[in-house]
Amino acid sequence: QFNIQYYMVALLFVVFDIETVLIFPWTVIYRSALEQGASLATILTPMLLFIGVLVIGLVWAWRNGAVKWVKSPQANRRKTERQA
Repeated sequence: QFNIQYYMVALLFVVFDIETVLIFPWTVIYRSALEQGASLATILTPMLLFIGVLVIGLVWAWRNGAVKWVKSPQANRRKTERQA
């Protein structure tokens, strides 16, 4: 059995990994869209909103302790044994 924190970190990794996959095509067409006359606001607004939602999600996860690794009681015992 694994600690639930392992699954939380894995889930966050998958979310931000998919973010990278979704940002890559946007970066590829960015220059060609500018050359075709699209305005900078038209190109940047959707991506900034997308990144903003992800940042809000990361802040929420951070505040709720999803990215904070909890030490096991065994690790705490080993630490106190070394200090004694």
